[in-house]
Amino acid sequence: MRVLIVEDHEVLAATIEAGLRREGMAVDVVLDGNDALEHLAVTGYDVVVLDRDLPGVHGDEICRRLAADGSPGRVLMLTAAGTVRDRVYGLGLGADDYLPKPFDFAELVARVRALARRSAPPLPPVLQRGDLTLDPNGRVAFRAGRRLALSPKEFAVLEYLLGAADRSVSAEELLERVWDEFADPFTRTVKTTINRLRAKLGDPPVIETVREGGYRIGRS
Repeated sequence: MRVLIVEDHEVLAATIEAGLRREGMAVDVVLDGNDALEHLAVTGYDVVVLDRDLPGVHGDEICRRLAADGSPGRVLMLTAAGTVRDRVYGLGLGADDYLPKPFDFAELVARVRALARRSAPPLPPVLQRGDLTLDPNGRVAFRAGRRLALSPKEFAVLEYLLGAADRSVSAEELLERVWDEFADPFTRTVKTTINRLRAKLGDPPVIETVREGGYRIGRS
């Protein structure tokens, strides 16, 4: 899941970033509206966590532009103003959800995950292939009844591959959807993570390498 945080309060932005990364999300952070528009022009985000009162381009204008462009990414608007009138106004601009400050972080995570599900083709609440199961909400994965000790990034890669079903996923796509903007496309990051994941999944092998096509979860 790729998330853009647009928040000019640096401490709050860093706190949200760290928390969402712990949840296995790929997170980019910008501190003003102009930088946000530059990021949105080149990267497709599943969810945009958008502060309303921003320097540069106001959050309201960013929300309007995303709605006008038909962006598939969902917008969670944050604001210190929490009246019903404010919420109605924000939703009227094209925001998909609205969370007043201060907020409970667990609620923020739940709302981001709910919006991400709406930005992609619907998937079952628990992903399963053969003896492998993964619960995105519970953040747990099992193989043959054995709980897998996965890092957040390994979990995110496995979740993405399971969500792709029989479709092969290229290393470039994994880098785009699971890692953030600071990932070096010329490193072996994806291959290294896949190899660690394969070792933890055990035998028989689950992740197939598709010649010139990337990776996919096997049918067995």
